[in-house]
Amino acid sequence: MSRALRFVALGDSLTEGVGDPVDGGWRGWAALLAPSLGGGERPVEFRNFAVSGAQTRDVLERQLPAALAFGDARAPDVVSVVVGVNDTLRCTFDIAAVAARLDAVYAACSGRGALLLTACLPDPGRKLGLPPALARPLARRQRAVNSVVHALSERYGAVHLHAAQGAWVGDRAMWSADRLHPGERGHRMLAVRFHARLAELGHVLGPPPSTEPEHPEPTRSASLFWLATAGTGWVVRRCTDLLPQLLALAAHEVHHHARGTSATLDLKAARAASAALAAVSVGWWEEAA
Repeated sequence: MSRALRFVALGDSLTEGVGDPVDGGWRGWAALLAPSLGGGERPVEFRNFAVSGAQTRDVLERQLPAALAFGDARAPDVVSVVVGVNDTLRCTFDIAAVAARLDAVYAACSGRGALLLTACLPDPGRKLGLPPALARPLARRQRAVNSVVHALSERYGAVHLHAAQGAWVGDRAMWSADRLHPGERGHRMLAVRFHARLAELGHVLGPPPSTEPEHPEPTRSASLFWLATAGTGWVVRRCTDLLPQLLALAAHEVHHHARGTSATLDLKAARAASAALAAVSVGWWEEAA
């Protein structure tokens, strides 16, 4: 019997499986994808290290060491790293630090021969339905994170999923009651899309996960109830330290919009992301040499 393929998942609540409840816990896209990775015959050992609220620092300092030590000295065969949204919701957001941490995580995984799975994601402001002056700064931050993920995924040969845009983002059926995490149907869609990307690249896989949910979709009343109760708490916990800065960013946004100079904010953010990538590129080329 061939040895088991080891798949570990790193990240935040998306990969933890929030929005796809089973047996008193969460399942999520990574768990749905895992059985397919063995080609239908090879057993798969799956471990999910993702934690709700995790930022890139948590993945680098906590989840990565645990994942690389999973089982025995043999490194995982497949590692998924999907993280970054929570970084954008903090007053400490620094795209240079995000790029450096992701670069270190990707390098550690690919350097041990693991196949890397990554994804870019929609901005949280859009999903929350925030007013434009509040949503635009968050969207700008998420675009910066996505541009870093795109570039580093290409550098390390990752199987990258473009999930930041597309019909699924606006399809209410894909999302859970909180409007921020995929529901079961959305998690299944992500698993199927990752399966398709892997198949395109010639990886041996078993059958794709089913697209049909096992549980009913949340009703509109359930969604409204969540937003009025638990949803408010979720936003407060994630954004307490960001709110004063976000209000300042919103005022700054309104000022530039009134002057017709909003494009300068986009340009500044794009330049910061490019500078962050340039900084980690220097270290990467020096190590390669």
